[in-house]
Amino acid sequence: MRILQLSAEIFPLLKTGGLADVTGALPSALHAAGCEVRVLLPGFPAVMAGVESAETVGQFLAPWGETLQVRFGALADVPGGEGPLKAYVLDVPGLFDRPGNPYEDAQRRPYADNARRFAALGWAAAHLGHGLDRHWSPDLVHGHDWHAGLACACLRLWPDAGARRVPSVYTVHNLAYQGLFGPQHLEEIGLPQVAFQMEGLEFHGQISFMKAGLFYADRITTVSPTYAQEIQTTEQGCGLDGLLRARSESLSGILNAVDDAVWNPATDRHLARNFDVRRPGGKVECKSRLQREMGLDDAADAPLFAMVSRLAEQKGVHLVLAAVNSIVQSGGQLLVLGSGDAELERAFSLAAIQHPGGVAVHIGYDEALAHRIFAGSDVTLIPSRFEPCGLTQMYGLKYGSLPLVRGVGGLADTVVDADLATLEDQSATGVVFHDFTDEAFQYALRRSVALYRHPRAWAKVRRSGMRQSFSWIHAAQQYVSVYQQLIGH
Repeated sequence: MRILQLSAEIFPLLKTGGLADVTGALPSALHAAGCEVRVLLPGFPAVMAGVESAETVGQFLAPWGETLQVRFGALADVPGGEGPLKAYVLDVPGLFDRPGNPYEDAQRRPYADNARRFAALGWAAAHLGHGLDRHWSPDLVHGHDWHAGLACACLRLWPDAGARRVPSVYTVHNLAYQGLFGPQHLEEIGLPQVAFQMEGLEFHGQISFMKAGLFYADRITTVSPTYAQEIQTTEQGCGLDGLLRARSESLSGILNAVDDAVWNPATDRHLARNFDVRRPGGKVECKSRLQREMGLDDAADAPLFAMVSRLAEQKGVHLVLAAVNSIVQSGGQLLVLGSGDAELERAFSLAAIQHPGGVAVHIGYDEALAHRIFAGSDVTLIPSRFEPCGLTQMYGLKYGSLPLVRGVGGLADTVVDADLATLEDQSATGVVFHDFTDEAFQYALRRSVALYRHPRAWAKVRRSGMRQSFSWIHAAQQYVSVYQQLIGH
């Protein structure tokens, strides 16, 4: 099967969140499952710098009259199965050659032409599906998140009624980010007026790229089984729950996985000392090194709580802020790596000043530091309001940093709460709370500290967590099953 994967990011070339980790690891796993995968990416500077031997394979006229060029090459730093991953790049400097965040300007405002930018990506996928590259065409297009949503509409509404039907799969990574634009953009992005209705991509008077994917894709997947159920409810459906319930037979949840070549404490080159579940001693040194690196007191007996996250309300960050004093007073430490809301950034920075040696904050993102934090911390905090899948709890489990999570989405699918029964049968892997309140979160913190003060029980839970398998093999097989249902192989 020939699969064209469509996304705005891919690790390690361009990453703003977990989406890039998934799109960077999935092609190789699909190759192992028997698929021939190529990816299509916007020509952001980091992507253009990472593509080698790129040659133009074709060009097409955008609906707004601009000629768009598609190039084909290889991404040397991204594995594709047998050698580097093969990639198409939409080489349009006027749309993509901008510094910084791929979606926002320096003031964190979405670019005014984002509708045009990601419509170009959707139309590029549709043109590749219909023979733009005369040497290769996909059997199926698989798009990820709202940036790729319009591709499903472009394929379904392809103007040549006699052309072959190219099926599409659309994966929702976070339903809350929908790609909303004013109705005046409809003609600009090249879709017919018939698309702008409830049975289409219209959403409360606006164009929704997310809804375009949900409505026009042949199959919909999300990144965990629990999230697939949650988004069909009014509480977490973000106004699209009715559509998702109507399409429930075409909707499935496939749990994200972790790339062992990147996230493995036994081989991780970013660590002061490697370790694994059978030889966990290296974690002690990783913790001591991390404490000194981040200006925390070098205290082996202090439970080190870590949060590696986008600083946003969705992530339950305000729960962590409200608990800073409780963490420090319990003898623990807090380490935060992330960026986002400016007020939250300032609040955490102030907390670090108020608690020298007990709280450390790094505003921004540092991939190598993230690895060292999971290796050196004792607890990974993920108190999210909602969480489609979450990867940080999986990283924490693999690196022996027990996840403290709210039982929603993929967090509920991957973490087993430590209680008397699960401690006895050795299934416990972390601490889970449910109510999205300060009281519930701080009680979970107290439970974590109490567990930490019982080293034998703590070690038992940590071993159970580190033995968990989050392999891409199983996830890839589930995607292949979806593909086969659509293309009849």
